[in-house]
Amino acid sequence: MRYVTAGESHGKALVTIVSDVPAGVLIEGSAIDRDLARRQVGYGRGGRMRIETDRALIVSGVRFGMTIGSPVALSISNKDWDNWLDVMAVTGPRPEAVDRVTAPRPGHADLAGCQKTASDDVRDILERASARETAARVAAGAVAKALLTAVGVEVMSYVETIGDVGCATDPESVDVGVVEASDVRCPDASAAQAMRAVIDAAASAGESLGGVFVVRATGLVPGIGGYAEATQKLDARLGAALLSIPAIKGVEFGDGFAAAVRPGSQVHDPIVYEPGVGITRASNHAGGIEGGMTNGQALVIRAAMKPIPTLMKPLASVDLDTLEVIDAARERSDVCAVPAAGVVAEAEVALVLAAAYMDKFGHDCLADIAAALQAYRERITR
Repeated sequence: MRYVTAGESHGKALVTIVSDVPAGVLIEGSAIDRDLARRQVGYGRGGRMRIETDRALIVSGVRFGMTIGSPVALSISNKDWDNWLDVMAVTGPRPEAVDRVTAPRPGHADLAGCQKTASDDVRDILERASARETAARVAAGAVAKALLTAVGVEVMSYVETIGDVGCATDPESVDVGVVEASDVRCPDASAAQAMRAVIDAAASAGESLGGVFVVRATGLVPGIGGYAEATQKLDARLGAALLSIPAIKGVEFGDGFAAAVRPGSQVHDPIVYEPGVGITRASNHAGGIEGGMTNGQALVIRAAMKPIPTLMKPLASVDLDTLEVIDAARERSDVCAVPAAGVVAEAEVALVLAAAYMDKFGHDCLADIAAALQAYRERITR
């Protein structure tokens, strides 16, 4: 399952096309819209989220609520486009009243993007590099989630750290309901309160904050992915997908970097046999992946998000026209978007897992995939 997106932050709409979708998957527009709404919430979000109420229009690939085996196209309108008709006009020439943006922001795609494309207007870059594009990814991921639900796999996320405030919750014990009821998507109420406080402090100081979120997938059978070639390895595919999300700077599986400082006896998961389950693991330090494949345990991934690069008290920059020192451009932005990033990461993880399941069990039809999966379960469970 692959996707491509199009659209700018203040353009008319965001569009995504999801290809390699098998026939027979139940697609509910309300489920897509719920994930879009989850991406918009979170303590520390900016004014843009009060303007947009994201809804996905299913354009193709679905008939009577079921996928038909062709690409699924989805469109999400940008309400704010009405206020940017001159700035984001498709036809030319440029109106005299529309100024160029010439003060690239540190930490953003602005400067390198202008150098890459020979643009003299940072807006040509920032409109597409904006995290607004991730709404289209969430819509695409909802299609993948529908397939995964049909094969018994669920994907969720929660926030572990914002700034220097964190919680030490065991991923195995997280209550999804508690997470979704929290405006910082944290399962620990006391940590969540402290997170709100550091976000407020950052807002007062004109700062922004990053953090760490956890993505967890359950119901996975062992053997998804591959060991024989680099491109088959599931952790490599998941890492690439997560690092494609704006502002994500690090990804780890299971114990991750902590495993580097422990002896092997405290890192590797003993293999045991459980009647009715089969051969399994006694612990999950690996985060559900060994040798590039799922091992039947829950998939546990942590990702680190850097602070958002748009600051209300901007850092120094250089004007592209005059080469003089200037404050970096300021765009309407969030103080913290870690809770939203977790939802985007769910979508990316779901898309990779859905593709990997189809690599293993077939691409054309959900009924055939389910039959192949059942036969596989019977073979490996004894």
